[in-house]
Amino acid sequence: MKSIKVIIAGPRGRMGREAVMLAANTEHFELAAVVDYKFDGKQINEIQGFQLPIEVPVFGNLESCLQHIKADVLIDLTTPEVGMHHTKTALQYNVRPVVGTTGFSKNDLEELERICTEKEIGCIIAPNFAIGAVLMMKFSQMAAKYFQDIEIIELHHDQKLDAPSGTAVKTAEMIAEVREAKKQGHQNEKETITGARGADFDGMHIHSVRLPGLVAHQQVLFGSDGQTLTIRHDSYNRASFMSGVKVAVETVMNLKTFVYGLENILE
Repeated sequence: MKSIKVIIAGPRGRMGREAVMLAANTEHFELAAVVDYKFDGKQINEIQGFQLPIEVPVFGNLESCLQHIKADVLIDLTTPEVGMHHTKTALQYNVRPVVGTTGFSKNDLEELERICTEKEIGCIIAPNFAIGAVLMMKFSQMAAKYFQDIEIIELHHDQKLDAPSGTAVKTAEMIAEVREAKKQGHQNEKETITGARGADFDGMHIHSVRLPGLVAHQQVLFGSDGQTLTIRHDSYNRASFMSGVKVAVETVMNLKTFVYGLENILE
């Protein structure tokens, strides 16, 4: 397989560190550079916690990086605001983005899709790179054809910035494709504490839990007369996401379109 030159933005984050190791240890990946505003001009091995057998330059911003480094793919694992800027910048330089950052707005996604269509270049944004999480979403969509009453509970570490999670939102969107909107619960239901019933998405409720000790977990609860069904996925470490990142990097090289959600590239 042809070598794929990769740039990683956000290498010091927990996901970023796993992605660096993935790129450095995958035979047909070449880690060309990383983007980190705190260590501009240094080598990655000068950043605490990294000991790679290769020299990898660090750039303070993506524009400077792309002006000096020729790459095929940008893996962005930053924040929604920075990730949007990085994704648009990468596309301007004909570098294919693979984005694990969540929290993009509908307008953001539509803008990126338009750019990809105009330039005929691939881009993958995945709210969750864990293969098991993607299957959980697909199974939930299947179940929603038979169960209309649904609640989504997502549980993450207490440093996560967005709520609900991108995975929960994507799950609700997929379910909404096959489920008629329905207000759940008692018709005269009243919250005695605001927010007790969670976020409302087409009548479904999404609940966000944030606690230290958690990584990334989600369960989708379905209820019907005399029965319930629970579909759950748990990620216990960030390595669980790397199989999906690898698939996305390999796949984006052959795309000429925008893809939102890893489920759209899994056969």
